Amino acid sequence: MSLQRHVPNVLTLGNLLCGSAGIVNALQYSTISAAWFVWAACIFDFLDGFAARTLKVHSPIGKELDSLADMVSFGVLPGIVMFQMMDILSPSTLLPYSAFLITAFSALRLAKFNVDENQKDSFVGLPTPANALLITALPALQEPWDMLISQDYFLLIITLVSSMLLVLPVELFALKFKNYRWGENKVRFTFIAVSVLLLILWQASALPFVILFYIGMSLLTRWVRI
Repeated sequence: MSLQRHVPNVLTLGNLLCGSAGIVNALQYSTISAAWFVWAACIFDFLDGFAARTLKVHSPIGKELDSLADMVSFGVLPGIVMFQMMDILSPSTLLPYSAFLITAFSALRLAKFNVDENQKDSFVGLPTPANALLITALPALQEPWDMLISQDYFLLIITLVSSMLLVLPVELFALKFKNYRWGENKVRFTFIAVSVLLLILWQASALPFVILFYIGMSLLTRWVRI
């Protein structure tokens, strides 16, 4: 048992290390390579929660460590990626620094999540991993969508909208399965199927559309009560 209780924290540290390496890649190499580390961090973020539930080794320090790792991988890293994209288009201006609104609102999102005991079967506001996937996948967009990210004002709009979505009091479904019956999980199964299809067709450039589909589907299910 003494070793098992450390497994989730080790996985959380893997998340943190991926975020740190992603920051280095974003600053020294390319924003596209940084995205790979965000995806790896997401895997570690999923596994640490899965391990904690499976081994029944939840702890207060694990919860705090998870938020600290998420802040680096899903808060600081996407802010830096957006900064680099804006800085290429508008160097020597203050505009690129608006990218760190993503970092600031990610911190607020994580703090709110830590004190809200109701976000277990669903989320209030866009989860930071989803937002990080949205932002870091933008450099991978292909024609004709790549024309949009060549405009600094469009990147500013994305920054403002994504920051708002992080703290917007709107309920979004969580990919957490209590069972695998269709009737109780049809929204989740539909989302996964469509997402896999988009990823097969468009690879990494599909990720922004997957996240937008997630938001749209969440809103639709709340409105029509699917």
